[in-house]
Parts: sequence; structure tokens; C-alpha cells
Amino acid sequence: MPSAADSTLPSGRRSLAATDIALGPLDGRYRVDAAPLVDHLSEAALNRNRLHVEVEWFLHLTEQAVLPGLSPVNAEQRDGLRSIVTGFGPEEIAELAAIERETVHDVKAVEYFIGRCLPALGLEALTPLVHFACTSEDINNLAYALGIRDAVREVWAPTAQRVVDQIRELGEAHAETPMLSRTHGQPATPTTLGKELAVFAHRLDRQLARIGRQEYLGKINGATGTFAAHVAAAPAVDWLEVSRTFVEGLGLTWNPLTTQIESHDWQAELYADVARFNRILHNFCTDVWSYISIGYFKQIPVAGATGSSTMPHKVNPIRFENAEANLEIANGLLDTLAATLVTSRWQRDLTDSSSQRNVGVALGHGLLALNNVAKGLRQLDVAGETLADDLDHNWEVLGEAIQTVMRAEAIAGTPGMDNPYERLKELTRGHRVDEARLREFVGELGLSDGAEGRLQRLTPGSYIGIAAKLARRA
Repeated sequence: MPSAADSTLPSGRRSLAATDIALGPLDGRYRVDAAPLVDHLSEAALNRNRLHVEVEWFLHLTEQAVLPGLSPVNAEQRDGLRSIVTGFGPEEIAELAAIERETVHDVKAVEYFIGRCLPALGLEALTPLVHFACTSEDINNLAYALGIRDAVREVWAPTAQRVVDQIRELGEAHAETPMLSRTHGQPATPTTLGKELAVFAHRLDRQLARIGRQEYLGKINGATGTFAAHVAAAPAVDWLEVSRTFVEGLGLTWNPLTTQIESHDWQAELYADVARFNRILHNFCTDVWSYISIGYFKQIPVAGATGSSTMPHKVNPIRFENAEANLEIANGLLDTLAATLVTSRWQRDLTDSSSQRNVGVALGHGLLALNNVAKGLRQLDVAGETLADDLDHNWEVLGEAIQTVMRAEAIAGTPGMDNPYERLKELTRGHRVDEARLREFVGELGLSDGAEGRLQRLTPGSYIGIAAKLARRA
């Protein structure tokens, strides 16, 4: 295996490994789409959140005066400590990386980094208070919870909501546009395009509501969750209360009972809900793709874009196909994370450490899919003539209405309404029935005047029930 410094590969080709080229698509081809997550789920963002947790724990301990001689720092010192976090940029990232190369431990490097900042603030004597009574997981679980929470709330969920709003708005615009349904791929009782879109908007909204109620749990209770070191150092302190107020002060939900690790159950719950949202959106993409294939949707050509490298007439539904692929990749990772993170050997193993570093990749592929769906929707136009023509060639779908009216007539005492289903089955199954034959059939049934009038006025395009009303409910 050649090193990054090698100039050529065994094949004789020039090596690209030493250049600034991304291995993964989210950091390469699709970086613009995934970039908003970098501020929350990159390694640098994780370290910034670790600094945040360490600094706030330091301040919390001084404010609570948990140790003899400990008192709150002054306002200037407090602001100086917090500026370690707010000022964390490229130079600080490089300095922290250099410390980690020495410690070979990421959280210990954060502790030392903060310790180096204390003398300038007049707090050198309090250096032992940094990372006081903490295990690495006390810091990591809170840092990850903060990063994941902010990534979901500030990036993924708003993007998802905008896509759902697009679907809803398109549905509202076509609430009354009649469309032939297909059940099992066969012509079925008509609906409206708007109602079918509203179903997806409603389903996706439910998942967003669940995600919006998600708790982001955190703990700070020592090496095995017993507060043993805390009690050994300060036995009179109510460490449960100190822990609770600290975690809740970070804007997280306190988990009082853990092993060395926070159990990650909340992450499994979140990833299951996000994956379910993705699966519904995937279903939406395959339906839209299918409607495009039968001409219900027309794609608006983009100036200068190539649909096919050899067939100039084509405008391929690439946005929805790209979204499908990325939703599948996202869910493969989300499902793995949900299954892996809820399990730990005894009090601690490191499988979660490697796993959690891929949360950004999972959400990144989902974000890429959402952006593709949004772009695809903006390039759709409804082919009203195709919808109307399809309905006009399927008058047999009124068979359901006729046999149901016959049942109602039979209950009301109208004679001659025997075997309605079988009579319509004989008329319609296996062959097309045009308007003239269907109206003739209705006229021969002997229905009451009101019932016959309703059926004679009915067309495939008007046989939509309250679909328009349902569409507007979304």
C-alpha cells in the first residue's frame, strides 16, 4: 500500500493521496449541501463542544462552591473562559491537534488546552479544577448531545420542514385536480393529485413532530456512574443536584442513572424517527418518479443541462433518483447506529466512540437527499391534459360507484338490485367500457330517479368524493 508521500502507484499512475482531495462525497462533490452540518458534527465542532462542557463545568463548580476555598470567578474571568469556546478557530484547532498528538487522547488534550489558557486569566491556581472528577465520557456524552441536538434543530429539521411545506403547497395548488388512482398498479377509484400529495405531507409532518419532541439526554457522574470520586473529594455536597442543574443548564435532559456511558437510548430513538421520515420521503420519491414516467408530471428543462449523454429528448428525474440513493445510505447508517449504540459491554466499551463519529455522515446523506427533493419539486409541472385523458380512457372505474348505489337502493327497497357486484364485474372486468355503454347500463338498472340522475352525471373526473377537502386538511 503506497503512502501519501508516494508520487506514483504500482499501476504507474500518479498518486492523488498527497493532494487535498476528499475521499467521501460529502466532503467532495456534495460539500456545499453537507456544509451546514460541519459547525455541529465535525471533529472540530466536537472539540469545541468539549471545550464548552469543560468550561461550563469549571464555572458551575465555582458557582456552587463545592470545595473549601472555592468561590465564583469574576465577570472578566468568566467572559475570558467562555471566549475559549467562542474564539475556537483554525489556529486553536491546530494547537489542540498538536496537544493530542502528544497525549494520544482527545479529551485529555482538551483539558490541557484549557489549562494553558488559565494563567492569562489569573486562574492558574484553579488548573486542578479543569475536568474535576470527570471521566472522558462525562464530557463526550454532553458534547455529542449538544452537537446532535443543534444539527437536528438548526439544520436538518428546518430543511426537512421546508421540503414538507413544498409538498403541501403543491398539494394545495392541485387539491381539485382529478387523477386516476392506481392500486396494485391497476386503474382504480379516482382521487386528486393534491390529496395524494397531502397524504405524504401529513405522514412526514407526524414524524417531524415526533423528532421535535425528542429528548437529548446527558450525564455527568464519574467513571462508573456512582459519583465515587465526587463524594471522596467533597462528601457533604449534594452531587446529584449539582449534576442535574449542570446538565439541565446546558439545555439537555438529565439522566441520573448510567454506567460510565450515557446509555444512548435517546440517540436510538432519534435515529429511528429520522430513518422513518427518510423511508416515507423515499416512498414519495418513487411515487413522483413513477408519475413522471407515465406523464402526469412534466419536468421543466434547466437551461444548458444535459438529460442524457446520447438521447437529446430526455430529461431524467435525477433529483429524485439521487434522493432515493442518499436516503438509503443515510438509513443504512442510522439503523446501524441505533442498533449499536444501545449496547455496551458491562460498564464501558469503545464501540460507541467510532460509531458516533458517523452521525454527521448519516445526517449529511439525509440532508443531501432533502436538497435534491427540493430541487426536483421546483422543476415539476403538472400535465393536466395527460391526467384528464387517462381518466377519460377508464370509465370502468365508475363500477364501484354504481354497485355501491345499487346496494343502497336495495336496502331502500328498490326492486331489481340483486347481485350488484357480480353484475358490474361482468360488465367491466377484463375489458374497457366507454362512456356510452356505461350510461346505457345505468339506464337499464331500474334505479330510483334520484340515484340514476346522480350516476348519469358522474364522470371519472368528478368521482373524487371529498378528496379536495382532504387535500386542504394538510
